[in-house]
Amino acid sequence: MSAEREVWREALGVVLATSAYGVSFGALAVASGLDVWQACVLSLLMFTGGSQFAFVGVFAAGGVSALPSAIASAVLLGVRNVAYGMRMAPIVGTTPARRVVAAPFTIDESTAVAISQDDPRLRRVGFWVTGVGIFLGWNLTTLIGALVGDVLGDPRSWGLDAAAAAAFLALLWPRLKERQAIAVGIAAAIVAAALTPMLMPGLPVLVAAVVAVVVGWFDWLGRKPSLRVVDDGGAL
Repeated sequence: MSAEREVWREALGVVLATSAYGVSFGALAVASGLDVWQACVLSLLMFTGGSQFAFVGVFAAGGVSALPSAIASAVLLGVRNVAYGMRMAPIVGTTPARRVVAAPFTIDESTAVAISQDDPRLRRVGFWVTGVGIFLGWNLTTLIGALVGDVLGDPRSWGLDAAAAAAFLALLWPRLKERQAIAVGIAAAIVAAALTPMLMPGLPVLVAAVVAVVVGWFDWLGRKPSLRVVDDGGAL
């Protein structure tokens, strides 16, 4: 299998797993009191799964009076996409027009697939296939979930809430080859899990990202540079 076909297969696997979870969002959005068209507009314009679930979760708990909190939670979760944008800017293109077009598709999944590739061209393929594919699939499954949510029952009983996480784990696992990478992942996961019951949606993710940056920046568990003896007897 060629390298490009492998990227396409990897990207489409993530597209299918993440898009399937859109059914859950559509069903939960309608169950929370939104109309079908409101659920679809959220997916079309917001298009970031974590923020959308946070919005409908807070809205379901407090109704219209909770809209400010729902919006704040969605914004906090969406802040991470700014970091993705900075990371992906040199990959998607150097012109402002290309970056503007790429902005809506700069999400967790498209970033993960892109940076898992070594070749710059394959990174672009992974980004666009994943981003555009999920955009189309997520909006389609949101509509399906909103229309047939009552028939599906509790979406979690279908295991759809684990599909996206499983796709991320499949992308992450091959990269966990060094102690430092493992330490970053474990530290961020522990912090996010510990803070989730105590903080409003969005904040645990941001705090975990800061922890990951700190652990990664100092490279506490990384390999130490070894001494190399050269011909003149010196050491580097």
